[in-house]
Amino acid sequence: MPLTRRDFTRLAAAATLLPRVALAAPPKKIRYAVVGLGRISVDHFMPGTRAGALGEITALVSGHPEKAKKLAAAYNIPESSIYTYETYDQIRDNPNIDAVYIGLPNSMHAEYTIRAAKAGKHVLCEKPMANTVAECQSMIAACMKAGTLLMIAYRCQLERTTLHAKQLVQSGALGKIQVIESCNGFNIAPGEWRLNRALAGGGPLMDVGIYSVNACRFLLGEEPTRVSAYTSVVDHDGRFTEVEENVSWTMKFPSGALASCTTTYGSNMQGYVKIHGSKGWLNLDGFGYSSIHLTAHIFGANGDPAQTVDDLEVGFDPAQFVVESDYFSKCILDNTPPGPSGEEGLRDIALMMSIYEAAAHSGGDASVS
Repeated sequence: MPLTRRDFTRLAAAATLLPRVALAAPPKKIRYAVVGLGRISVDHFMPGTRAGALGEITALVSGHPEKAKKLAAAYNIPESSIYTYETYDQIRDNPNIDAVYIGLPNSMHAEYTIRAAKAGKHVLCEKPMANTVAECQSMIAACMKAGTLLMIAYRCQLERTTLHAKQLVQSGALGKIQVIESCNGFNIAPGEWRLNRALAGGGPLMDVGIYSVNACRFLLGEEPTRVSAYTSVVDHDGRFTEVEENVSWTMKFPSGALASCTTTYGSNMQGYVKIHGSKGWLNLDGFGYSSIHLTAHIFGANGDPAQTVDDLEVGFDPAQFVVESDYFSKCILDNTPPGPSGEEGLRDIALMMSIYEAAAHSGGDASVS
């Protein structure tokens, strides 16, 4: 039935008697200075932060002025908020910077994390955390002293498919975990900074191998006690004069579970982690930015398949960086320590140093400190 003018007048009068509902204010956004304008910053973290709800890019730090100016224009960043590595400490005086994202070569992580902490800024640092255990400890100490949060960019620990895999492992759905397999690698181009030991700290283990190291620890929820390892160079083409081409290692965990892992700079190796338990197995296919596929088979009492899991996470390329940026921003807003903390990064570095130590003894094994 159509409403008359009298109906409208009566409804309007009634509306004035209803309680006023305050509209929720939009959440504060955490303002990031991006330190280093390489591929991971420009192609992934910056678009991911812009697409997220809780962060924004408000400053840039770069040694390439023209590149920085072009990006600043794209992100509406004033020229006064573009810094060089020499003027980096001046971020202290910029109230439009709450945190920094560090996407620099590995050897620079410690210095720029410590300088950010001294400037009173929170830090989201790419992995690997640093090149040495001592550097990691210095980063943690600096942020603790300054009262700033430190997170290491383990995006996979925040990604829903990986979290689903962890739940299956730690709930006991796969039974007792027996063996883990994992690998990750690619055929590296000549001239990459990652082939420079001083910058990278090592070869593929410090780059893509860390995914296997961290996945085994994270999914199993245990810390290995023994490692054994080998390194090799197959392609004597000038690329591997400073770092290894291949690393293969095994890890023994307190539960008795064994992990066998491989990483390479000599082949385009599809990254994965496969976990075998007494009641089933799962395969987490891909450490990539845009898709991670979980397949699991859980067996019944007679060994017949009782449950099959097929879980595929697919998103536009920066999707995982949206989650990562918003997660750290929420930690800052709530003053909550992040899960992928500095201590988590330190544990991986200590483990990788033990792997290198074992490999240096011609494939011998080493205890994990």
